[in-house]
Amino acid sequence: MLVILSGVSGAGKDTIKKELIKRMNNVETLPSITSRKPRIGEEEGVQYHFITKSEFEEKIKNNEFYEYDLHHDNYYGTSRKLMNDKILSGKIIVKDIEVNGTENLVKLLKNDTKLVTIFLKVEKEELRRRLEQRGDNLTEEEMNLRLSRLEYEESKMKLYDYVIKNDNLEKTIQIIISIIENESRLENN
Repeated sequence: MLVILSGVSGAGKDTIKKELIKRMNNVETLPSITSRKPRIGEEEGVQYHFITKSEFEEKIKNNEFYEYDLHHDNYYGTSRKLMNDKILSGKIIVKDIEVNGTENLVKLLKNDTKLVTIFLKVEKEELRRRLEQRGDNLTEEEMNLRLSRLEYEESKMKLYDYVIKNDNLEKTIQIIISIIENESRLENN
């Protein structure tokens, strides 16, 4: 089963994903491949697989991605090989992907893989506060770019099986655990 978490930058996807992996058996992540530089504390192969822009573009030419997108001047994508290996292992994969990537993965995988899509909704002022506290040292222009993305991403919420307002981290984690457990039971019946 593939569980997709989406929402704008700062919606809590990575934090929730880490908690799900800690709290649930048989849950793993599938790091995306990106051309952006690692942030402080990020490790190769844990949060992302970091490659250069030219390496990423070579992988695009070789059709090595299920989906990819250029987002804030950096590429992000889902490796076909890594995804297929994880699915065959029988693990529940929790992956955070932006809305365009979700749309592409649903089209490509819906007939072959159990997919559960979850959109994390955050109010604009809360989002600004989180982005400021995250320590990315965003310029005002970068901040406005990320905040302007909110409206576009929310316009895609109808693509998702579940929309959760993430205004209380623990409550959101508990809701998502329940969703995964219920969807897993349905898949195995």
